[in-house]
Amino acid sequence: MRRRMVFSTLVVTVITVMLLGLPLGALTYKLVHDESNRQLQGEAELIGAESDSMLQLHGEIDLAEFDRTYPDRFIRITPGGEASTVTAGNPALNPEEPGAPSLLRQTALTSDGTRVEVWAEADSVQQSVIQAWMGIASLSLLAIGVAVGLSMFQARRLTLPLVDLAATAERLGSGVASPWGHRYGIPEADRVAEVLDRSAERIAGLIATERHFATDASHQLRTPLTALTMRLEEIIAESENPEVVREESEAALAQTERLVETVESLLGRARKSQNPEVEPVEVDPVLNHIQAEWSPVLQQEQRGLLVTGDPGLTAMTVPTDLSQILATLVENAYKHGAGTVTIRRMDTGQSVRIEVSDEGDGVPEHLAGRIFEREVSGGGGTGLGLALARHIAESEGARIELVQIQPTTFALFLPAGAGGLTKMTGPV
Repeated sequence: MRRRMVFSTLVVTVITVMLLGLPLGALTYKLVHDESNRQLQGEAELIGAESDSMLQLHGEIDLAEFDRTYPDRFIRITPGGEASTVTAGNPALNPEEPGAPSLLRQTALTSDGTRVEVWAEADSVQQSVIQAWMGIASLSLLAIGVAVGLSMFQARRLTLPLVDLAATAERLGSGVASPWGHRYGIPEADRVAEVLDRSAERIAGLIATERHFATDASHQLRTPLTALTMRLEEIIAESENPEVVREESEAALAQTERLVETVESLLGRARKSQNPEVEPVEVDPVLNHIQAEWSPVLQQEQRGLLVTGDPGLTAMTVPTDLSQILATLVENAYKHGAGTVTIRRMDTGQSVRIEVSDEGDGVPEHLAGRIFEREVSGGGGTGLGLALARHIAESEGARIELVQIQPTTFALFLPAGAGGLTKMTGPV
């Protein structure tokens, strides 16, 4: 590309120089000849005037004076009314002599009838023309050299960004998705660089999303799998009691259905970029399901699960999402807390507030401000549960806050049900 740009610039410059230089050379030739003829004509008129003055004062022409004044001219003077003709100057320039050089000739006729003819050597004029042409040629070569130098500089300035952009694209293709951030001062190249940087950011976001999806899926599937394993263990332990086996089998089936719903929800979030569609959801059935699921787990640790507060609330949310968020908060209290886990639901008028608290030592102060960041855990955890729960809540217009450090209390704020009424009313 560089060679092509330099060659094209050279061709354009040479054509331009020829289009300007050739007419300028012809014009210079004409100007030099016209100037020489005007100068020779002026000399002839001046010689004629001086000859008339000499004839009037002395009756003769002082040819020696003209010889001294015009040594490189041949002059022929014919006074008016006389047949005699006198000559002065350089006799080698006499056009009547054999072997005379190329000459320029001008004639002047005075008011007294004196005729003056002046010859000058044309070689000096040709030398002036050649010198002028040499000057034009030098300037033309200088212009061509400057044009080639500028074209090489410009070609380098234009091609280096392309090489750099190609390297950036190669980096993206090899999986390095960090923005390059280079700018070149060329609008078109800078535009391409900006597009590549935005593409790198999008690719990095997609990679991060896929990575988060994998970790979130593993985290979200772990809880129902754990509960399912416990139910199956109960079935094996109570295989001699048909009623218990039936009850535990139904619970295991419920956990399996929940597992399927969790997988479908996670895949749906991976496929969709928009926020999920919320709907009015009764809170009590979800809380009852959470209580039934986690009470046996907590009882094994000699702990309890208590649901209190205002019954009959309705919130705008997604049922599976609400179940996942509450399960995450309860699991966090089970793993990092102590004592009884309390779920308290309240009607605040414009929203439904669900608090999950325990009786443990609370969240360390140095983690309180970062508790919802990914991979931040108080110990023994993955650091994904709370971050994922907040992400799910925010995606549907809700939010989760750590409202109290000790004892640890998390609050989930959900939009109120349709029409702003959060309590379900019975028949009048």
